[in-house]
Amino acid sequence: MKGWQQALLVILIMITALPDSFAARHHASSGERNRADNSANGISEQQAIAIAQQHFRGRVLAINRSGNLYRIKILSDQGTVHSVLINAQNGALVSTR
Repeated sequence: MKGWQQALLVILIMITALPDSFAARHHASSGERNRADNSANGISEQQAIAIAQQHFRGRVLAINRSGNLYRIKILSDQGTVHSVLINAQNGALVSTR
């Protein structure tokens, strides 16, 4: 292999490696941005579920966020479906049904 071919091969290898490193950096910064957004936007879904399960033990069927409220549906061990509203900003219990 001639010198210019070796150089071209090295350049091609370096070029193909670049997108992976850029993607890894972008992914990390996106994750940091999402954590900052979550703290500015109140509690996370996981925190809302934990709060709801303090009131009704069971399997979470659904969680939806609408504005400043999380609506969490929980199926209790007795087979009853409970709907819990949690304030998405501060985690306060709004209502249960």
